[in-house]
Amino acid sequence: MDADRDALPDDVAALKAALADERAKGLEIAAELAVARAKASEDSVLIAQQKLRIAKLERQIYGQRSERSSRLIDQLALTFEELEADATEDELAAERAVAKTTTVRGFTRKRPAERQTFPAHLPRERVVIEPPTACACCGGNRLRKLGEDVTQTLEVIPRQWKVIETVREKFSCRDCEKISQVPAPFHAIPRGWAGPSLLAMIVFEKFGQHQPLNRQAERYALEGVPIALSTIADAVGSVGLALDPLLRMVEAHVMAAARLHADDTTVPVLAKGKTDTGRCWVYVRDDRPFGGADPPAAMFYYSRDRKGEHPRAHLARYAGILQADAYGGYDQLYLVGRHPGPIREAACWVHARRPFFAMADIEENARRKAAGKKEIPLSPIAIEVVRRIDALFEIERSVNGRTVEERLTVRQTLSRPLVEELQVYMREQLARLSRGHDLAKAFNYILKRWASFTLFLEDGRVCLSNNAAERGLRGIALGRKAWLFCGSDRGGRRAAAMYSLIVTCKMNGVDPQAWLADVLARIAAQPAHRLDELLPWNWTPASAISARAA
Repeated sequence: MDADRDALPDDVAALKAALADERAKGLEIAAELAVARAKASEDSVLIAQQKLRIAKLERQIYGQRSERSSRLIDQLALTFEELEADATEDELAAERAVAKTTTVRGFTRKRPAERQTFPAHLPRERVVIEPPTACACCGGNRLRKLGEDVTQTLEVIPRQWKVIETVREKFSCRDCEKISQVPAPFHAIPRGWAGPSLLAMIVFEKFGQHQPLNRQAERYALEGVPIALSTIADAVGSVGLALDPLLRMVEAHVMAAARLHADDTTVPVLAKGKTDTGRCWVYVRDDRPFGGADPPAAMFYYSRDRKGEHPRAHLARYAGILQADAYGGYDQLYLVGRHPGPIREAACWVHARRPFFAMADIEENARRKAAGKKEIPLSPIAIEVVRRIDALFEIERSVNGRTVEERLTVRQTLSRPLVEELQVYMREQLARLSRGHDLAKAFNYILKRWASFTLFLEDGRVCLSNNAAERGLRGIALGRKAWLFCGSDRGGRRAAAMYSLIVTCKMNGVDPQAWLADVLARIAAQPAHRLDELLPWNWTPASAISARAA
């Protein structure tokens, strides 16, 4: 230890130089790792691509028409698109890491051979950028045109395809022969083959409308615009990386809430020879029920299992009120003395009501009777509990959107007596039931968490239900029927990120596709200190800004 300390130079300049050398070595190591990761991702893409081609050829040769073979091709296509998007993310990350060094060689992927030029039948829109009027070198105005560079971008306008040709004319100065040309415009994604509206449509249809990329590619081909699946998947990976700064800002906003709604749902994920069950978690910030001025937002996370370590990691820096179900993975979050602060549990009365309602559904029995089916035995006790809980919700509907103080006053006056009477009623009925009775289990679920169920009587910010989180997960429940499964864990994380942005847009009354198109067109040129202007609750379309300026 002492020998190492003695080996250090005493001169400040020498110390600074040594520190700079160590930093440079660290950047080189990081760049080499990033390049290696990008190469590995490229290999995975090539393997997946070949497997997909083989499966499609076998289907053509042997004439397989079974549902099983069709599902296999869908699985392989989904795996391929996820790996393609992963490879693009890794390639861009490698480019950024290499740019910080001078010794590490860059990495460029070999693009699939199926990429092609834009169809000739598509209309062209020529956009000529205003050329320079003076030489950038000497200031002379004797410029003559030498030629031009043309960048083609595929764009879509509500089901009407076109290719935009952005022209940058070149001029040479007759005085000094210096060539002048305006800089290339920013593109939403590197290599900029797709316009922002097309990118927004691809991403929104995949994550907002639950249309896998292979089905989108098939539809584009039928419209006369064949685009390779790899090309579309490449774009999805690039969009995810471009929008990541906004995602981090949404996450920070959600985790700064005084009260959060939390829930999770199953997500099938493709594994070797089978389908595993992953989880998608959502945390919703919505202060509108108690008149809060802060905008609503949702943050999604993906995990391969439902271990309690996942919500603990998600909420590691959170302190406040958590509205959730009775999942045991949250229990450690409620411990006294937790760092950085306590989390108070607010239980959901809708979850508490469900087992009673199953034994009190008079309408369901009426439908069964009309259909000639066996009726469900109804419980008078369950019917009475449901009636009492429904009375609480009736009071809540009258205070929705009012201030914290107003909600608390009404609850203390009207809800507290009903809650106290319900507790007495449940204890009386529980004493008459056997321990294993379904009603006894439903009563104990509430009574053992009584402090959490009655927190709404002490804090006007608390809601009676966790419906806000369940609404956030509704799209995933609908999507499972369309996309069947996630292609990989990284695909699950990518989906969670896009769900976060899309659901947040919907919560703020913003069209997700319009927001994506406008943000992707602007984000590359947007200053870092003004990125918050692009968040869904702050967003103003560029067209509206231009109209205002005019």
